[in-house]
Amino acid sequence: MQSDDKPTNGQYNLSFPELFNQLPTVPPADQHGAGRLAWLRAAWKKTWKEGGFLYERWEEVGQARHVSWYEIATWIKAALLFGGLSLIVMMLDAAGDIASAALKGLSDVPASGAVDGSGLWGTVDHPIRVFLADQAAHLPVAPAALYAFWQLTGLVGLVGGFFGNAGARIAWLLFGIGSLAMIWSATPAGGRAAATGLAALMRALASIFALRGLTLRPIVHNHPAPAPVFSPALHLHATLPAPTPAGDDFGDEPDNFHPLQG
Repeated sequence: MQSDDKPTNGQYNLSFPELFNQLPTVPPADQHGAGRLAWLRAAWKKTWKEGGFLYERWEEVGQARHVSWYEIATWIKAALLFGGLSLIVMMLDAAGDIASAALKGLSDVPASGAVDGSGLWGTVDHPIRVFLADQAAHLPVAPAALYAFWQLTGLVGLVGGFFGNAGARIAWLLFGIGSLAMIWSATPAGGRAAATGLAALMRALASIFALRGLTLRPIVHNHPAPAPVFSPALHLHATLPAPTPAGDDFGDEPDNFHPLQG
């Protein structure tokens, strides 16, 4: 006898007593255990026949692809939720390892003052190194870590902006504004304008890739109106006179009027 407890997919769920009732009778154990093995084989085949426990579960798995979430069997929902939570835990653990390795890499970056300010790139890069080194003296972080984080922000903004990510493009704009401000602050007064202008030109060239496809023109979506449907029809409006009551046909004629006389 099956249970009356129906899941959302409309199929019956077998209880444990009903499940054991489907299994064949356990034979007595012999010396070599052949009876037990035959019973297990028969029980396995019976559960896969139509109406068996494993057969019904496999049918529920097949139906889960074509029904909504509320119609999926409860045990499938539980398995999916457990698998999703396990995946989230694994991803968080991996993210923690990646963050730990990144922080360790930042601490191993060479000192900021190891590079001089010669060349075009040095004219732009060296003031940033000097500015970050001066600011790190008042912060609980190494100058090398600040400089590495600055480089990482620019790289993420450049690559993400190239692929059209809005958040990466915002980070790229903030990265450029901060870089220009640091260069202006740390460069000697005699070459401050030239160094800042050179950095702005370099950034403009890099923005060709970071802001690829960005346009300031408003996007107008023109949706054509449906064509009017012309249905020719002729409407005649006629006013019919009211019928004259019987006996009043000659009501307006004189009393001596005869139809045969002129």
